[in-house]
Amino acid sequence: MQPALDMPAVSAEPILSKDETLTRQSSFIGLKCWQWWLLVALNIFFLLAGQAAAVLLGRFYYDKGGNSKWMATFVQTAAFPILLIPLFLIPSSKEPSTTTPPSWTILASIYIALGVVLAGDNMLYSTGLLYLTASTYSLICATQLAFNAVFSFYINSQKFTALILNSVVILSLSASLIAINDDSEGSSGISKGKYAIGIICTLAASALYSLLLSLMQLSFEKVIKKETFSVVLEMQIYTSIVATCASLVGLFASGEWKTLHGEMNGFGKGRISYVMTLVWTAVAWQVCSVGVVGLIFLVSSLFSNVISTVSLAVVPIASVMVFHDEMNGVKVIAMLLAFWGFASYIYQNYLDDRKAIKAQTGADDNHPDDSSCC
Repeated sequence: MQPALDMPAVSAEPILSKDETLTRQSSFIGLKCWQWWLLVALNIFFLLAGQAAAVLLGRFYYDKGGNSKWMATFVQTAAFPILLIPLFLIPSSKEPSTTTPPSWTILASIYIALGVVLAGDNMLYSTGLLYLTASTYSLICATQLAFNAVFSFYINSQKFTALILNSVVILSLSASLIAINDDSEGSSGISKGKYAIGIICTLAASALYSLLLSLMQLSFEKVIKKETFSVVLEMQIYTSIVATCASLVGLFASGEWKTLHGEMNGFGKGRISYVMTLVWTAVAWQVCSVGVVGLIFLVSSLFSNVISTVSLAVVPIASVMVFHDEMNGVKVIAMLLAFWGFASYIYQNYLDDRKAIKAQTGADDNHPDDSSCC
């Protein structure tokens, strides 16, 4: 790992090194190529559908009279028991471990630390969504990719390529356009001060979330030294438990719990709608979490974060239809730039995939095996 003061160099090596690519492929011996891609596609759907639904429901909660940032933070992890379903349904690897597992105290320390960071990150997201429209919020969240690329370079030793550097720059420009867009406050009636707070909190949350994903991947590589699907799910479950408890502490310590009854009674669509909004927001976030965890396991944390930017095609358009958000020229340009940044990374991933297939085909010329995953 290079010092923090060094600028990331542009490298011709793929995002995932050859060794890492082959290691991930070896984890799926027994899966055919189409089966691996089917799993990737399924997890992409979970991530996109869950994230889009959660953001729209979160905005709906605020628009109809909800005002508790800690409640909005709480529901982002409160439905973690849903993750127990895939944990019990999907069998864990039966291959004997060649490494000594870390002690429970080390694991507990990792889960607690990451869980507290997750709770703080969720709080920042909740604050950002309170002061921004759903479309503006989603466009700024695209900077997760830029932050994750940087953190992956320094923490996870993943290499920059020209395409990835292009993606980082373009997404940064997209977020900058939103930040200087004075017209974004018009339809929501939010003051410029609160609008600025919303942008700062969303940017900070995007950076913190990207750091969290890289730290999770580092924990798998350096401490747990095992990255089966069950281990990745356990990481998500235990950190969610800690984050949920931290959110509850914040809810009661801030005194916001006293306002919840009045909030429910005054909710624009009624008491039942208030409860169902919170319940389905919680469910949607955990569906998104299943997709995030699956993509981290199948590909990488960087790829998982990149796919989350595809919601740019869903949330801003859906928010225009559902909440009548203003889609002005600046937002359209920002969206097109975000698509450009996303396409740059997807093309780089395509090049890496072709290179990995050629390398594996050359290694398997004498021993062909059509069951291996590409």
